[in-house]
Amino acid sequence: MLKTLSILGYVGMIGGFFGLIAQRAVFAPSPWVILVQAAAFGLFLWARVTFGRRSFHLAANPTEGGLVTSGPYRYIRHPIYTAFCVFVGAGIAAYGPWAATGCGVLVFASAGLRMYCEEKLVTARYPEYRAYAARSWRLIPFVF
Repeated sequence: MLKTLSILGYVGMIGGFFGLIAQRAVFAPSPWVILVQAAAFGLFLWARVTFGRRSFHLAANPTEGGLVTSGPYRYIRHPIYTAFCVFVGAGIAAYGPWAATGCGVLVFASAGLRMYCEEKLVTARYPEYRAYAARSWRLIPFVF
């Protein structure tokens, strides 16, 4: 059930993002928004490189090789979702039409669903995840 829900979360994130692209509400002309989006993309790359050669799974599926707690994972449990949400949020903040906000809500809610599923599945596979979760932030340091 959790894997199926995680797929729905993934589809929602991607669907919301493509909805924003269709509305031209992702890439803003403002240098400040571009800077925030570039930082989000940098976080994404750092997290992906730290995660290593492990493959991405459409369904939330804990990978072999142990828990990754280095790089951005030292501070944030879901840095790739953080990067995606910050990137999308910056674009929405720059444009702000109602339809874009709706797509953003879809992205954020879907990311939340996916994080929930992943945390349940990773905790079942790696019991040390509980201790890691207690010393790291889920999405945004010092906030959540």
